[in-house]
Amino acid sequence: MSQASTWTAPDTLPHGPRHGRTVGAVLALALLGGGVCAYILHGRADKPAAPTPPPPIPVSVASVARQDVPFRLSGIGTVQALNTVTVHSRVDGELQKVFFTEGQEVKAGDPLAQIDPRPFQAALDQATAKKAQDEASLANAQLDLARFETLAQRDFSSRQQADTQRAQVAELQAQIRGDQATIDNAQVQLGYTLIRSPVNGRAGFRNIDAGNIVHATDSTGIVVVTQTRPIDVVFTLPEGHLQAVQAAMSKGTLAVSATSRENRTRADDGVLKLINNQIDQTTGTIQLKAEFPNADNALWPGEFVEADLLLRTDKGALTVPPDAVQRGPNGSLYVYVVTPDGTVEMRTVTAARIGAQAAVIAAGLSEGERVIVSGQLKVQPGVRVAVQPEAIQEEAVQQEAGAP
Repeated sequence: MSQASTWTAPDTLPHGPRHGRTVGAVLALALLGGGVCAYILHGRADKPAAPTPPPPIPVSVASVARQDVPFRLSGIGTVQALNTVTVHSRVDGELQKVFFTEGQEVKAGDPLAQIDPRPFQAALDQATAKKAQDEASLANAQLDLARFETLAQRDFSSRQQADTQRAQVAELQAQIRGDQATIDNAQVQLGYTLIRSPVNGRAGFRNIDAGNIVHATDSTGIVVVTQTRPIDVVFTLPEGHLQAVQAAMSKGTLAVSATSRENRTRADDGVLKLINNQIDQTTGTIQLKAEFPNADNALWPGEFVEADLLLRTDKGALTVPPDAVQRGPNGSLYVYVVTPDGTVEMRTVTAARIGAQAAVIAAGLSEGERVIVSGQLKVQPGVRVAVQPEAIQEEAVQQEAGAP
């Protein structure tokens, strides 16, 4: 008898102890991975971020360079006319004409005014007539003297008569010389009636009008003429510069420039003429006089100017802009140098002198190094800086100087 076979499908999931160990391992691995992830994420959240470095400080720089630097001494001066003449009348009389215009440029010898010449012409004519009269008398006396001398030689007259006549001739000759002196004086007085300019210059205000009577003793003249081309400037310097100026003058002519104190423009260039012969003990200064051609009348008498005396020129001096040099609390000088890596180094320097345009450095810097000229208040040694372009530098300098 045959038996029918029966097929049973196997289970899709395993059963028994081995199945349980597999599930547990999977869960443990999942938990371990989640814990590691949580630790990593938690650790990253707790770790502080690295600080951001500060941005470079913008500054303006200039290179240390060699150049010829003029050494000037500056002093306040007063412009003085080369000649100032108050024109007076030298005779008394009526002022008939005035030939000049106020403010006019006149030359030496130009007529300025006319005094009534008629009384002086009459005096001259009278003196001339008197001389002619005396000359006629002298001629007659000389003829008489010749007759008396001839008669005396023949004993027809005494020698005393001849001597008396000779004395009369000498008296008339002296009288004629006096007449000539009177004529000369009358001519001089007549010449004084035409008043001429004594110097080249500019006429000022007219102090008297035509028609008035003028006198030689009048305190106010007719006009004041000032010679302004050339013109002088008298200025002062501290007495400590006396020896240096004298030494420079012994080597040649020293140039002087005059600068207006109002708009700081150069008015004219001249030369030093002299140093006054004594020191002002009250101020401890020396006075110097310079002469300027003043061709365009830029300098005016009585004006205050700044006179710059060129004492010498230092050839090939090591220089930096004066704004780069700072003064420390103890009086020492220093500059901020920008190193090749863009950081700042404070450098102590020795300055031979600091002028308006350049500071001459005697020690502490080398040619080609870069120094900060603006922005020093924001930097300190070791900080990193950013050099501004020239246009930005100029704007920064104007802002620091208060320029609009």
